[in-house]
Amino acid sequence: MNASSAPILITGASQRVGLHCALRLLEDGHRLIVTYRSQRPGLEALREQGATLLFADLSCEAGIMALINELKAHTDSLRAIIHNASEWLEESPGQETEAFARMFGVHMLAPYLINLHCAQLLQACSPADIIHISDDVTRKGSAKHIAYCASKAGLDSLTLSFAAKYAPTIKVNGIAPALLLFNPDDDAAYRAKTLAKSALGIEPGAQVIYQSLRYLLDNPYVTGTTLTVNGGRHVK
Repeated sequence: MNASSAPILITGASQRVGLHCALRLLEDGHRLIVTYRSQRPGLEALREQGATLLFADLSCEAGIMALINELKAHTDSLRAIIHNASEWLEESPGQETEAFARMFGVHMLAPYLINLHCAQLLQACSPADIIHISDDVTRKGSAKHIAYCASKAGLDSLTLSFAAKYAPTIKVNGIAPALLLFNPDDDAAYRAKTLAKSALGIEPGAQVIYQSLRYLLDNPYVTGTTLTVNGGRHVK
């Protein structure tokens, strides 16, 4: 990947897969702007490697617009926008509306407004990319996590619409992962049950998403596509 003088914006990259991808982008020589909502140890590593860190509450219009204004004060161009920020909330009785609204804000409204208001920053750079990190769960739906799944499915639709709107100057694609990393407290039974859902049956780690990002950033002839990175769950 050839590094650009224009920075890449990646949202919600203070831990796990997002942090891994952000650090790899920095290692490859890219300037990076990273948004965060909570203070986490990974932010210090990003700061030490030269990333610009911006606080952002992406769950509401005011927070999204504040980020857009701050972003434009930091740069007049962007190489890419990677919408990695994600919210997962229980849809508990009596709290369904709040949970849906927050996940809609992070997964749909934030990418929608950022893509609209930052298009000129991207068009000042060539090539330019928008990448939405979705979820393989949208392929079949989820009886237990309806709001999460619906808002991620909406993100998939934004990929198609913005790809059509911004061609040929900006490529717009998505990545839909399934299991990538277990949590430390996941027990053996849960791990075995989860691994059995995919044809390949492995815990691949964060690197497979970075490889997918590299493919989309490097390939000049892919837009309007969502890459499925699920270990073959759809063939089980």
